[in-house]
Amino acid sequence: MTELKRHEYGAPRVTGEPVEVSDGVFVIPDRRVSLVPNVGIVVGDDAALVIDTGLGPRNGHYVLEQVTRLAGKRRLYLAITQMDPGHGFGVQAFKGAATIVFSSAQRDRLHRHAPAYAEAFSKLGLGEVVEREFEGLELIEPDIVHEGHFALDLGGVEAVLDAWGPAHTTDDQTVLVGDQVLFGGDLFETRMFAILPYVPPFNVGFDGERWTDALDRLIALNPAVVVPGHGEVTDVDQIREARTYLAYVRQETERLIAGGVSVEQAAAVIGEQALARWNTWEGPQMIKFLTRAFYDQSRGRHGS
Repeated sequence: MTELKRHEYGAPRVTGEPVEVSDGVFVIPDRRVSLVPNVGIVVGDDAALVIDTGLGPRNGHYVLEQVTRLAGKRRLYLAITQMDPGHGFGVQAFKGAATIVFSSAQRDRLHRHAPAYAEAFSKLGLGEVVEREFEGLELIEPDIVHEGHFALDLGGVEAVLDAWGPAHTTDDQTVLVGDQVLFGGDLFETRMFAILPYVPPFNVGFDGERWTDALDRLIALNPAVVVPGHGEVTDVDQIREARTYLAYVRQETERLIAGGVSVEQAAAVIGEQALARWNTWEGPQMIKFLTRAFYDQSRGRHGS
């Protein structure tokens, strides 16, 4: 965890105005600020959908202000791509203002893990600017819980919510808008190594095979516009590159395990090679966490 403690975190605040990336589909960009997600707003004729809230109640209220400005008196819905602090800890701002929609896996993570996240984040040494966003936090129950697939008719446009976990984590969810715009959460990023902090209670629900399979199925959708959990709005080629990276780490980890290499040695070898291959990507500290996850999964599969 030394890499995370050394990192200088700025205030994880959602800022700026929504940018229209397709007809009626907006993104408040993350500006490549740590712990800030890309926030989506989809405006139909009758209703609007918000996708992710940012970290904590202040971010949630800011997002609510932006969607209210765009949607006027339309009915509001809120969905999240995963129940972790950066993506879903601003939900309380929408209580009573929007219909909150979770998958059953997200509700389960809310109950089982979310209460421990604020304390865990404080122990990571990320600084007061991060800890401040947890002030006044309340964990809110959803109004609607779906079992893995849910379609929202917003009036003239449909938003389809699909659950994929366990993959990157237990409760990954994507949102496909009109078969054209895909919000992928942390199943993929733009020019960033896959985000997988391998410390309790964050190392829950990882399944590398299911993660790779999810990316294959998302690639097959061939969306015109792709919104990652973090990083710039992009296209389907970035999902392909994220899939290539996952496959590379998995294959190299299994090869090194077969040669009797320790997880620390494997992480060092894979890290050096990955940095050379993907030399414009951010977050190199994440390489060792993904290596460790594949290492543990492979050893568990082989009973050792």
